[in-house]
Amino acid sequence: MKATIRERDGVSIIELKGKITIGVGDVAFRETVHKALETGAKKLVVNLGEVTTIDSSGIGELVAAFTTVSNRGGKLRLCKIPPKVDDILQITQLIQVFDIHDDEDEAIAAFTA
Repeated sequence: MKATIRERDGVSIIELKGKITIGVGDVAFRETVHKALETGAKKLVVNLGEVTTIDSSGIGELVAAFTTVSNRGGKLRLCKIPPKVDDILQITQLIQVFDIHDDEDEAIAAFTA
């Protein structure tokens, strides 16, 4: 999995590509979130548009990221949820926990709403 961080309108956007699975993307995702927080980020958007696979470990990392960001006084939003990931979030009822948006523009705008 590849994870990158970029800034847009005062929001840190974490873009994920590939698999968020045990031993592949879970650690990379966690490290990327911590790296963003270490730079002082309080507004994070996780773009999942190019995530191909996610397993229970990946879902656990999404929940851990949400908790870590919240505990540090920040907000985390998700955008561009692929159908496979959406199905898992629906089944686990985590869809009600995360603030989910169709695209980055909508997610960024939600910080000022």
